[in-house]
Parts: sequence; structure tokens; C-alpha cells
Amino acid sequence: MRRVAVKGASGAGKTTFAAELARRLVVPHIELDALHHGPNWSEPSAEEFTARVRAVMAANPQGWVIDGNYERKVGQLVNDAADTLIWLDLPLRTLLARLVWRSARRIGNQQELWPGTGNRESWRTVLFDWDGLLPWAVRSFRRHRREWPRRFASHPNFVRLRTPAEVAAWLDRLHSPATEL
Repeated sequence: MRRVAVKGASGAGKTTFAAELARRLVVPHIELDALHHGPNWSEPSAEEFTARVRAVMAANPQGWVIDGNYERKVGQLVNDAADTLIWLDLPLRTLLARLVWRSARRIGNQQELWPGTGNRESWRTVLFDWDGLLPWAVRSFRRHRREWPRRFASHPNFVRLRTPAEVAAWLDRLHSPATEL
């Protein structure tokens, strides 16, 4: 396990999980959101984004853990290159509770989401916009549940984790070099 793609709906814990997995595997963690979102929520074209993702993958031939979805822009680039594909398929109620808590904390602290972008959440962008975080999470959750089992089932090392307890137990079974120091 040296090249891992971590998938999941918004609020599934992709970034937190991927960062910890990368730490344990001693490979870089790459967050697709950080590569995608520019200042003032600007987005690259599919070609630009694909080039960014290819470049970061090529710069890390020893391995990586990449979290995020973005198949509409990069196709199966990350999934096909991954030796392991992990889907954090948590219940919708868990995702929504995490998103509300996370967003409340970020909004209250005026937290910039990706350094240098100036991008911050607001209650309008979380709750009320068509592409707001909560409406998007519900739509993408349903789409993922419908499409991903077929799409990912043929991956040679596909892991589907359905509860926070399964996620924690799966990580606990991994070797952690930090605990041996």
C-alpha cells in the first residue's frame, strides 16, 4: 500500500483520515481540494486541474495518499494509479452532523480553508446556496451510493468503511512508524 485514493462525501473525514494514513505510511498527503480551490473560490479548468494532479503524483513516485473525488475533472486518473482505494461511506446523519459542527467552528474562527486563497465559509455558502456545502453533501451522498459500488468494485484493493468505528479499527490495524520511535 503506497498509492492510496481516499473517497467519500463531504464530511466523511477524508482529509483527516488521509493525513493520518499518510503519516503511518510515511508518504505525502495530497488534498485535492487544496489543488482545486484558488483565491475567491476560483476553479481551474479540467485540463489545468488534471495537469496539477498529474504533476503532484509524478513528483511523489515513492507513494502518496490523495483525498478527494473530482472524477468529473480528472476522470479515473487517481483511482487507476492507486494501489488501494478507500471509500469512507458513513451514514448521512453522521456526515451532516460533522459538517454543521466543522462549519460552525470555521465560521466562528473566520478560518481560511486553504492558505493564500482567502476562502472562508459563511452560513450562506454552507446552507443556502444551491452548491452550498449541506445541499451538495446530500446530493453527492445519494449519487455516490448509487454509482460508486459498481465503479469501485473491480478495483483490486477496494476498502469500504461504513461507520466511524470501522474507520478507526481499520487505521488501528496499520503499522505506525511514529509509535515505534
